[in-house]
Amino acid sequence: MWPGEAPRRLWLYRQPADMRKSYDGLAALVRHALNADVLGGEVFVFVNRRRTQMKCLYFVGDGYCLWSKRLERGRFQVSFGGTGKQALDWSAWRCIVEGIDLRSVKRLTRYRHTVGDRPQIAHPVS
Repeated sequence: MWPGEAPRRLWLYRQPADMRKSYDGLAALVRHALNADVLGGEVFVFVNRRRTQMKCLYFVGDGYCLWSKRLERGRFQVSFGGTGKQALDWSAWRCIVEGIDLRSVKRLTRYRHTVGDRPQIAHPVS
């Protein structure tokens, strides 16, 4: 499903995205709408208005990677609103992809160690 290890950081784009966009269109959206560096090794997650399609854009080594999923039934449980991006942790992203509604999940408090200059994200998207 997902190649390699869990990514450093995932960001959910807070607006519905046009799923006709591919590498260059999504990279431009990251640069201009999110003011972020798409080459930084982070993963940017985009969902369409109907919440039936998801694309994840990231850069590895020498090129862009684009992961996508289209649901035949159901919807991704993400909420739109606001502007910019929202941090996701790996487990929250996995729950969204697997069809688990994060609003009905209770996350217990856990200690999160800060690694270097990037704290580990402790709470999933709501």
